[in-house]
Amino acid sequence: MKHFYSFLFMAFVTTSTAVFAQTKVVMKTPFTDAAEKTSTPFAEYPRPQMQRADWMNLNGTWDYIGGKNVTDAIAATQPPSFDKAEKIKVPYPPESYLSGIQRNQEINMWYKRTFTLPSSYNGKHVLLNFGAADYQTIVFINNKKAGTHIGGYDAFSFDITAYLQKGENTIVVGVQDKNDGRSVSGKNGPRGDYTFTSGIWQTVWLEPVSANYIQSIRLTPDVVNKKLAIKIITNNVAPVVAIASSQNKEIATANGKSNNEFSINITDPILWSPENPFLYDLKIQLKDRSGKTQDEINSYFGMRSITLGDVNGVKRALLNDEFVLQLGLLDQGYWPDGIYAAPTDDALKFDIEESKKAGFNLIRKHMKTEPQRWYYWCDKMGLMVWQDMPCIWYQDEDTAVVRSRFRNEWKEIIDEHYNAPSIITWVPFNENWGAFDVKEITAWTKQYDPSRLVNGNSGFNNNPSYQKAYGDPGNGDYVDTHIYVGPYGASVPDKNRAASLGEFGGVGLFVRGHLYPVANNAYDMMATKEDLTNKYVLLLNEVEQLVKYKGLSVAIYTQTTDVEHEINGILTYDRQVEKMDYEKVHEINEAVIKSSKGLNK
Repeated sequence: MKHFYSFLFMAFVTTSTAVFAQTKVVMKTPFTDAAEKTSTPFAEYPRPQMQRADWMNLNGTWDYIGGKNVTDAIAATQPPSFDKAEKIKVPYPPESYLSGIQRNQEINMWYKRTFTLPSSYNGKHVLLNFGAADYQTIVFINNKKAGTHIGGYDAFSFDITAYLQKGENTIVVGVQDKNDGRSVSGKNGPRGDYTFTSGIWQTVWLEPVSANYIQSIRLTPDVVNKKLAIKIITNNVAPVVAIASSQNKEIATANGKSNNEFSINITDPILWSPENPFLYDLKIQLKDRSGKTQDEINSYFGMRSITLGDVNGVKRALLNDEFVLQLGLLDQGYWPDGIYAAPTDDALKFDIEESKKAGFNLIRKHMKTEPQRWYYWCDKMGLMVWQDMPCIWYQDEDTAVVRSRFRNEWKEIIDEHYNAPSIITWVPFNENWGAFDVKEITAWTKQYDPSRLVNGNSGFNNNPSYQKAYGDPGNGDYVDTHIYVGPYGASVPDKNRAASLGEFGGVGLFVRGHLYPVANNAYDMMATKEDLTNKYVLLLNEVEQLVKYKGLSVAIYTQTTDVEHEINGILTYDRQVEKMDYEKVHEINEAVIKSSKGLNK
């Protein structure tokens, strides 16, 4: 999506120490009040595909100090003094209203709280887990350094067992986010469009494990051979058992060894699709030599394939070996109350429900990742996902560090979300933003995850004025252009790639009383809800022509919600008003998707 380069500042007022600042809500969503009232935001287990029964949520009120001039959060060898601390509600970014801080670009952030472990944790190793913290993180347990992490979009963990003491323990987390364009940041960077955020922005939690435990899992559906490939990563190689079930009935069991791939047979698999988002349950047990269970997690998987194929001589993207138009929304995941963090789990679910209600079958998660529960809701409710890599902005400066971090973080994002059946396409670059080695990174992504499609440089026809265009890498699985308002002028397939209209539309509507307090804009404007709806119907009729006669496989409309100054969403930014007649939108979406399926005959 092209930039409007609007840089925003949210008003704030600080008060006395050791209390929440007097923040001012700019816009309330239907979820703001619930987020304010709860003492533990996001009480749900945060990792649905690797869920343990025993855990401790650390979200909620922490002591906080922050700003450009506080102790450097990376160079520190000891935690700073919290004598003049404020209070922050984790996991909301300190720039947000819901955090209780609401200051602009803190750079250095320090968080502190205490916890006491239950007796059931005795004799166990204790993991400290973070869903995400932007951008560099350092952790102290009882004044001893327990670990560091670089990256604002991936989950990370520390084994803090060696630093724990009986009774009360103190955790201090330092986060530094220079927001200087030399870190992976997407729209959350110096050339981004919206309010910056930083610091902890996803759930923090503890869980007890054995000395040898399940660190990660990798699940790959193989529809052709009716099996699920499984790889379970542990500290040391040990026996593992995988048990697949459906509707509380066990259907298959397989034995293997950790750190080695094995398979479980899925006879007559029910295929996952937006129309039928069927999920199997999966239990994984890690055993010791005597056969005793050392670790156990609950997970799930979907059986589906996403490939390229020829349909009547045209290269198409195929879901479960059939062409269906991927008709989606560009989704940026911003909120007026939490900015980068949705206010509640219901809020994460709401945007997906609205997309389904309007008849879309795809979401392109643009320049951002989300908590794993967002992908769970896509898996469960049935929406295909294109996942972008958030870009860097100054890829040609300090290249040895900047470019290697980009590559490392891209790998971490793929690993973290690899198991989500909803994700069908990886998008490493968008509109040449921060582009470098696009052809090579596209090829690497395809090699690293051959089970999905790859769109190397979505909208390669667009380019920022301050850099030379990288352009079409020529490889990957899509020829992808962005046309505003469009859709005519979209790319056509070549002999190796399907055609995608990675962004189009962007038509705006003023909804008085539901506008963010900045100058609002869009690529085009309509006067009324009826006008906007009719315009969308016209655009979709034109998309259908491109699908039937020009070989188009994907069309992604901008966008799910208004975002600050941009008022081209199908919802207002506060999620209070549906800006189109959803019944008519659903009707035309359904008709065009149905028409695309007819091309398989």
